[in-house]
Amino acid sequence: MSTPFDLTGRRALVTGSSRGIGLAIARSLLEAGAHVVVHGRDTSTVGETADALARDFGADAVSTAVFDVTSEEAVIDGIRGIEAAGPLDILVNNAGLQHREPLLEVSLENWERVIRTDLTSAFLVGRTAARAMVARGSGAIVNICSVQTDLARPTIGAYTAAKGGLRNLTKAMTAEWAGSGVRVNGVAPGYIRTELTQALVDDPAFNSWVLGRTPVGRWGEPEDIGGAVVWLSSDASRFVSGQVVFVDGGMTAVV
Repeated sequence: MSTPFDLTGRRALVTGSSRGIGLAIARSLLEAGAHVVVHGRDTSTVGETADALARDFGADAVSTAVFDVTSEEAVIDGIRGIEAAGPLDILVNNAGLQHREPLLEVSLENWERVIRTDLTSAFLVGRTAARAMVARGSGAIVNICSVQTDLARPTIGAYTAAKGGLRNLTKAMTAEWAGSGVRVNGVAPGYIRTELTQALVDDPAFNSWVLGRTPVGRWGEPEDIGGAVVWLSSDASRFVSGQVVFVDGGMTAVV
């Protein structure tokens, strides 16, 4: 039986989906019936991930795209290639990176690298995908933000600035595109256990801080993010736009 959460027949691009949170989001969209374009910068890694997903969901459910989200030319070519195979209905801007260094010491090069990857890429990919969505009169874009959209910690100033900017980019996109049928929202994960954060999980002091600071008393899992993305990609959220949903175990709700 069809439900408002059913994504059957829709095509979704998840940037940075060869591992971690992006891969979990891709799986959730596939489980909801969407065709997913697995994306990354490394052809081999993207291919291996797509093959694994195809074994679980069928070869017709998965395709691939390899391009640099920080290059306007590469983004335009990449989206053109995806659209050539069929209209792109859903975009999840997930690609990003972290850099830990005090603001007094971080180089301009590293600052700009984080801003370019975590914020400017969402503008480039979002704008390029939205051009076709606006012309068709429909589409859903989900920007993956962070608890650092609202909060700050020492040594991650560039990341905090980028994710705070991504929230307002989400609002700006809504202001300009919602009237054309393109909804734009964000999902802000809390502290999620992935291969990239495993060192923090294994740090007793940091792990204790996360557990004590998070009301549900645990780290999030990548799969915890997928449900919110499916909701914001589906007709179940058809009157929701310009919002950022925090999936953080209650971290930003308490002091």
